[in-house]
Amino acid sequence: MSSEHAVPYPAGLILEGRRVVVVGGGRVAQRRVPALIAAGALVEIVSPSLTPALEGLLGSGEITWRSERFTADVLDGAWYVIAATQNADVNEEVSAAAEERRIFCVRSDDGTRATAWTPATGQDGDLTVAVLANRDPRRSAGVRDRILDGLRSGDLIAPHERQRVPGVTLIGGGPGDPGLISVAGRKALMEADIVVADRLAPRELLSELPADVELVDVAKLPRGRSAQQEEINRIIVEAAKEGKAVARFKGGDNFIFGRGFEEVLACREAGVPVHVIPGLTSPVTVPGVAGIPVTHRGVAHEFTVISGHVPPADPTSLTNWPAVAQLGGTLVLLMAVQNAPAIATALMDGGRAASTPVAVICDGTMPTQRTVLATLETLEKTLADENVQPPAIIVVGEVVRVAHPDSFSTPA
Repeated sequence: MSSEHAVPYPAGLILEGRRVVVVGGGRVAQRRVPALIAAGALVEIVSPSLTPALEGLLGSGEITWRSERFTADVLDGAWYVIAATQNADVNEEVSAAAEERRIFCVRSDDGTRATAWTPATGQDGDLTVAVLANRDPRRSAGVRDRILDGLRSGDLIAPHERQRVPGVTLIGGGPGDPGLISVAGRKALMEADIVVADRLAPRELLSELPADVELVDVAKLPRGRSAQQEEINRIIVEAAKEGKAVARFKGGDNFIFGRGFEEVLACREAGVPVHVIPGLTSPVTVPGVAGIPVTHRGVAHEFTVISGHVPPADPTSLTNWPAVAQLGGTLVLLMAVQNAPAIATALMDGGRAASTPVAVICDGTMPTQRTVLATLETLEKTLADENVQPPAIIVVGEVVRVAHPDSFSTPA
């Protein structure tokens, strides 16, 4: 029976603990199986072969496999069937056997011959969005994405409908580009009652906050006016005790040279619930966006991230710079623009070659991003000539030469 002109009846299937048969072990099955596993289905694949990804699921015990050709009896006891082979005759055989057993069957090759269609789906918290556009998968996916974008930005949710996570949520905003915040981070930000934001948190996202959200600026300016950490702790704790959902919005990741864990401890001490949503950390993402790998096969087997906010000779420095100088891998320096000349000297004094390539990535991931190249020997002059100002990330090591081979001579 053809379903070419049928109008689908939407329903949410509860497949947890129920047997679902997928006939075919290729790329279509590879796309469909993870969602079935996430729904708790007992997934059985019937196919002479599997893709490597499906083999991996077999090894982890998440699916079972019949390495044989399809026969109608394998559908006995199934609740749901997906015909996902590249052979139309086999798919027709599967759908006919499913029809005979009154089992709903999806076909990957011809939706008009199926008894069920797979919608484009997505999750926003505990809300599932499913879109069917009359067997037009691109249109279905496009509409789904627009709906999810609206839900995550708050455009499709009235202020009184926002879900409120009690207590404080520490949100890592990523390296600067507002598109690089995690889905979970953006959602928590839009659902907050009060947002306590740092200077380096993606500021464009603040303009998207619902109108009734209170915004507290706790910017810490380099060598300038700053909000004391104790005051920040007080603000977030008191707001949480008033019953507000507090978003502590920071740049990068909460725990990479931030003071996020001090805020966690303050909340715990005050008996305030605290949650952490990590952000993409800048020492990896910024070099990556700039086209510089922090590791590379045969070049660097490790990378070390160091805060450069105090110079090597400072008694408060916790870094063993002579030991760092002996490392052969990549060094990624944060908050180091002011002390970069002293750090370069310490590295050369410790044994690093003066010709070691250096990249200084300014305003990483932002429209004003630029990369300045130097060596340890020329770094001080280059920073002055190029008028480099924070924020910038400094990458030291042979990976810079890999990324910019035309800018550095081959090492002897």
